[in-house]
Amino acid sequence: MSLFKRKDSQVYWIKISVGGSIVQRSTGTSVKQEAQEYHDKLKAELWQQKKLGAKPVRSWQETVVRFLSETSDKRTHQQDKDKLAWLHPYLGHLTLNDITVSVIDEIRQAKLKGNAKSTANRYLSLVRAILNRAISWEWLDKAPRITMFKEPQGRTRFLTITEVQHLLKHLPEHLQDMVVFTLSCGLRYSNVLKLEWSQVDLKAAHVWVAASNSKNGKALSIPLNAQALAVLTKQVGKHPTLVFTKCGKRIARANGKVWRNALKRAGITDFRWHDLRHTWASWAVQNGVTVFEIQHLGGWSSSQMVQRYAHLSSSHLAAAASKLDAISYVLATEGVVEEG
Repeated sequence: MSLFKRKDSQVYWIKISVGGSIVQRSTGTSVKQEAQEYHDKLKAELWQQKKLGAKPVRSWQETVVRFLSETSDKRTHQQDKDKLAWLHPYLGHLTLNDITVSVIDEIRQAKLKGNAKSTANRYLSLVRAILNRAISWEWLDKAPRITMFKEPQGRTRFLTITEVQHLLKHLPEHLQDMVVFTLSCGLRYSNVLKLEWSQVDLKAAHVWVAASNSKNGKALSIPLNAQALAVLTKQVGKHPTLVFTKCGKRIARANGKVWRNALKRAGITDFRWHDLRHTWASWAVQNGVTVFEIQHLGGWSSSQMVQRYAHLSSSHLAAAASKLDAISYVLATEGVVEEG
């Protein structure tokens, strides 16, 4: 039978024989008429390929398989697979030629429900990357235009020292240590949570993060100040591998219910664990650390990502502003600027 339903599926499947080869594929629809139309179209395309030498029509599924094979060394490979699993109901039954602007718009709107625009953009970006690869393989002549959502600028939510003191009072000791360490060196949540002693050199006062565990894909070496060293020294002997533990055991999650309850008791709202990193950067700027230095200490891939903190301090402009004193004096002596 060329059109059928599997026991474990509500959608119709097709089975077509062309030149001795069998093609079996999901139609992606439970409507028999739509499935029949898909069957007839695919059968005609396969006949043209076999008899007339037409370019094969590639499916989204086989394109994904090749893409994942070629990008298996990507740091975000698993995240790509997770995104593709979510995209499968929308694209899994289609050929590349079937992916139109309307299909992309359906994905955009579906992913936007309950998610930030930036999250939807990550999925759209992956689809665009795969279609562009298909073009480079000559599997596709032209891809549909994929319009991204305009994302808001990155947040700069940070705490004052007084707020941090209130927060620490409501946290258990193991989370206190992790918070203080983060505020001392600016490491990302996952890098602190999974930090191992093999990454630490207490004598040299350094911690390093491998490129595979760094968000920008580059190895990161971080000098430690006295406070960060004190926190690490306190952890010595608690676990042979992991730096931060709870009662000598791995911490599965630091930003869970205990964290949220502590924020609530401290009267702190609209604050995530990642904002501790923003707090570190904000404090650094306010104490005269340059944007360039913060970029390299924090492992940001570009200075633009750190410019959000620049407005917190104008000390780096003081020298430039003072140069205008001479101009003001000349203008005043020439009667251009009235004194008083």
